[in-house]
Amino acid sequence: MTDCSAGRNVSCRGLRPLASLTARQVEGLWGVLFDIDDTITTQGRIPACAYSALWALKDAGLKLIPITGRPAGWCDHMARMWPVDAVVGENGAFYFWYDSTSGRLKKRYLMTDAERRENRRRLERIWKEIQARVPGAALASDQSYREADLAVDYCEDVPDLGWEAVERIVEVFKSHGAHCKVSSIHVNGWFGDYDKRHTTQLLARELFDIPPHGLRRRGLFCGDSPNDEPMFGSFDLSVGVANIARFVPHMEHLPAFVTARAGGQGFAELAGKILALLS
Repeated sequence: MTDCSAGRNVSCRGLRPLASLTARQVEGLWGVLFDIDDTITTQGRIPACAYSALWALKDAGLKLIPITGRPAGWCDHMARMWPVDAVVGENGAFYFWYDSTSGRLKKRYLMTDAERRENRRRLERIWKEIQARVPGAALASDQSYREADLAVDYCEDVPDLGWEAVERIVEVFKSHGAHCKVSSIHVNGWFGDYDKRHTTQLLARELFDIPPHGLRRRGLFCGDSPNDEPMFGSFDLSVGVANIARFVPHMEHLPAFVTARAGGQGFAELAGKILALLS
């Protein structure tokens, strides 16, 4: 695997260091599920060590499933081109997978086309209110590739608006009865009774015949921010990359372990630890 020595060490008190993970804890591991932004990326890019880590885990026989807030357009590409077995996108609005038997990309949505169209109209009204109440907020640059949610940028392509602005954005979504989650770069809002955990469990059952309790025991989830909380609380093995430290005061459900390094370097650190314990 590519060297990751350029990764930055970050302290995250209160979480067990990844170094304490044991071979017994990963015995029977089925797959690694992971967030994307600031989990396998560093400053918005996937470093070579993180992408090499995906291939190394795949070659070791583990299932790989990104669980992301990123849009349908991106997930189409991931499912086709990355070494992954499926992908959950837009915080659980759907899952996509590439069916190697038919040679086709397949899609499973949680809501109908008509429901998504109506929800888009409702989200457009919410966006107008956010614009008025939160100066500096912007639509995420990937909004045009989305099918089910509204992504408001608070620090990706705009100057960091700070946590108070994030809270105001969340307040607007909730005042309209929308669900919302905060990622490391966006506040995502949607209408529909689903989240990352719900759709991940659905995917595991429908594609791999694994019930929720089996997924909890046999999967490992890695993430970095508040929108990963549903996943951290659903796995016996969960890992935060070190940059989760900035969000710990704002989170209820934390991962069991934390890497020494941040972002993609932290993910590569995790992959190296898993592979060493399985060998």
